[in-house]
Amino acid sequence: MESHNLSVEIEFAVEFYDVDSMDVVWHGNYVKYFEKARCALLDRIGYGYREMKESGYAFPVTGISVKYVRPLMFGDRVRAKAILVEYENCLRITYELYNAKTGVLTTKGRSTQMAYHIAGAESCFVCPPVFTGKVEALLQTGLLQTGLLQTGLLQTGLPGER
Repeated sequence: MESHNLSVEIEFAVEFYDVDSMDVVWHGNYVKYFEKARCALLDRIGYGYREMKESGYAFPVTGISVKYVRPLMFGDRVRAKAILVEYENCLRITYELYNAKTGVLTTKGRSTQMAYHIAGAESCFVCPPVFTGKVEALLQTGLLQTGLLQTGLLQTGLPGER
């Protein structure tokens, strides 16, 4: 069955300050590129870092992984895709970086973030309703637009239970 995860794509240039002496993107900057895409995804959801803080929550990174497939070079255009794959118990996002000119996949990754209630100084083992409600509203809107919900082609339930 087709996936109905929220995703966003952005495009940007590899800048000189991101590369090493051989014009290859320094390995640590790929995580920065993930962050750019993650911020765009969270903004699309309507729950960027300012909204998080205003709602009383932070989402510190608890895990990140990167798989380097091919290098990005100075002057390349990057197409970065962030895909929300979990939002109820944690914020889990997968990433794909492509050379925008050639379409070749260069890097894959994943990040996990845990909700943290700032005032209570407590880790949360579920994401707050202020966040999950925004995600579910977007998913519902997208499903209604495609007609899948109306025709019964999509099973209801939590991600991973479908």
